[in-house]
Amino acid sequence: MKHIRRLIYIILIVATAVSAAVLSLNIYVKSKASSHIAAPNDIDSKEQYDCILVLGCGVYPDGTPSPMLSDRLRQAIELYKAGAAPKIIMSGDHGKKSYDEVNIMRNYAIERGVPKEDIFMDHAGFSTYESMYRAKEIFCVKSMITVTQKYHLYRALYIAESLGISALGVASNYRPYARQSLREIREAAAICKDFALCIIKPEPTFLGEAIPVSGDGNATAD
Repeated sequence: MKHIRRLIYIILIVATAVSAAVLSLNIYVKSKASSHIAAPNDIDSKEQYDCILVLGCGVYPDGTPSPMLSDRLRQAIELYKAGAAPKIIMSGDHGKKSYDEVNIMRNYAIERGVPKEDIFMDHAGFSTYESMYRAKEIFCVKSMITVTQKYHLYRALYIAESLGISALGVASNYRPYARQSLREIREAAAICKDFALCIIKPEPTFLGEAIPVSGDGNATAD
C-alpha cells in the first residue's frame, strides 16, 4: 500500500509539472504573437505584403470546404479585394489523390472573382509548421498576412516569426464552431510541439525548386 501511495504521489507531481510547462509555453507563445494580430479594417493597403496565406483544414467528400475553411477563405478574399496583398497562397494537404484541400480552396476563390494567376497552391502544407517553412523557402515570402481562426493564429504567427517571416494575422471567426473546446485542448499541445520545432527547425516533408509568389500562380496548378 505504501508503494502505491508513493507511485500516485510521483504521478501527481509529474502531471502537475507537465501541466505547468504546457500552460507556461502557451502563455509565452500567445503573448509573443498577440501584438501581430489585427482587425481587417486596421490593415493599411499602402503597406504592401507579399501575400495572404490561408491555412487549410477539412474539406468534404462533395468538394466543399468545411465551415472553418470557408470562413478562412472568405476573410482572405475580402482582404485580397481590399488591396491588402496582391497574391494568395492556399496551403493545405494534397498528399493523396483522394484528398485535396488546395484545389478546393483555389476553386472557391476563383468562383468569387480572384484571378487564377494570383492564386498559388502549396500542395504539401501538411501542418502549420510546414506551411510556414514552405512559404519562406518555396514561395520566397518575406512578409505576409496569415488567415485562420484566432485560437490557431497565435501558433501560426509565432512559427512565422521564428522562421524569419514578417507576419500579420487576421482572425476569421465569423461564427461559432462545433467541438471548439476539443480543438482548444489539441491546440495547447500543438503549441508545445511547434515551439520545439521552431528551435530545431527541421525541414518539411517536401521541398523543391523555388516558385516566387511574385510570379504567376498558374505555375502551381495541377
